[in-house]
Amino acid sequence: MENQFFVDSEYLSPKALEIKHRLETDPTSRKNHMEYMPGMEIIESDVCKNVMEHFNSYDYTKYTPKDVVAALEHETCTIEDFKALLSPAALPYLEKMAQRASRETAKHFGNTVYLFTPLYIANYCENYCVYCGFNCYNHINRMKLSMEQIEKEMKVIADSGMEEILILTGESRGQSNIEYIGKACSLARKYFRMVGLEIYPVNTDEYAYLHSCGADYVTVFQETYDTVKYEQLHLLGHKRVWPYRFDAQERALRGGMRGVAFSALLGLSDFRKDALASALHVYYLQRKYPHAEMSLSCPRLRPIINNDKINPLDVHEKELCQVLCAYRIFLPYVGITVSSRESAQFRNGIVKIAATKVSAGVSTGIGDHEDKYSGKDTDNEKGDEQFEIDDGRSLEKMYDDITDEGLQPVLNDYLYL
Repeated sequence: MENQFFVDSEYLSPKALEIKHRLETDPTSRKNHMEYMPGMEIIESDVCKNVMEHFNSYDYTKYTPKDVVAALEHETCTIEDFKALLSPAALPYLEKMAQRASRETAKHFGNTVYLFTPLYIANYCENYCVYCGFNCYNHINRMKLSMEQIEKEMKVIADSGMEEILILTGESRGQSNIEYIGKACSLARKYFRMVGLEIYPVNTDEYAYLHSCGADYVTVFQETYDTVKYEQLHLLGHKRVWPYRFDAQERALRGGMRGVAFSALLGLSDFRKDALASALHVYYLQRKYPHAEMSLSCPRLRPIINNDKINPLDVHEKELCQVLCAYRIFLPYVGITVSSRESAQFRNGIVKIAATKVSAGVSTGIGDHEDKYSGKDTDNEKGDEQFEIDDGRSLEKMYDDITDEGLQPVLNDYLYL
């Protein structure tokens, strides 16, 4: 991993600097990233085996323009077709891919675009992931919202008209335990029709508990499916265990969650292979759990506090558009989310082609929605953000812009009886 991804040393204590140096320079000091830690549930599933067989054998340089044309002509996109559409040979056919993707999106989703917003309730973390602003060795302002503060944030968001919220924490069981997250879900049910979670992976019974508290769906970023690169990027903490993270969505479904979302963080490793694995992760789980709602995200790296040099490797907007079009053609029924990491211009365009869901009124900091939504600088205590966003539009502005594009913004499509 290039040094540009590490947090600048001046922001670390001497002890943290010593540990960080040892972890980075001596691989033998790091726990085996394929070995489960105590308390981690192991499930019997063939999904990982199926996905990784394709990931490890995928040679995208072998595909030709002829393969791409054939893939676009087939009524049903096979795995082999999908591999061709992700290959460099498909880039000259991006316009044709966009046209096909647009037709598939319109066929299955009409002209609707769903809106949601994230709410970070804590930024404490026990992992050392070298690219993340929350990592345990990054010297930032840490904060955990009380239930009173969480409800205040939720009310501010709900008053804006938002009906779906995604609750996020740093990956720290010590600071953000299951009971704490469950109480936040119960509060969210008072204000929102749809409640999602993006937290550290947990066991099946814990997902069942969170579902009983009001959570509808779970998002987990695998970050990268490249196990070698994953080991180099995740040096400490429970997140280091690659297979436990991989099976998180399946445990969530077994725990009763209605939906799950998947993603690699594009730019950490070979984005074409990571995009392939992300979609196949959905593909194989969809066949085991056909009742479940599944969606894909496509985040790219963004700068973090104490390191503004972080940017995605080789994943420019053209390549990102290729991935999204390939996703839509291969998985026509799956929701696709494009986050505020991307520019307003890009998001305005991609919702007319492949994306079905976007965030609005976004903050990746802790306790600052009142400031953001009111435009005033209050004296509320705040925690630092996880990464920089690119599109900071409010719900009202996003709603109007989507309408101006000839699309129908949707805040909720569920009725609870």
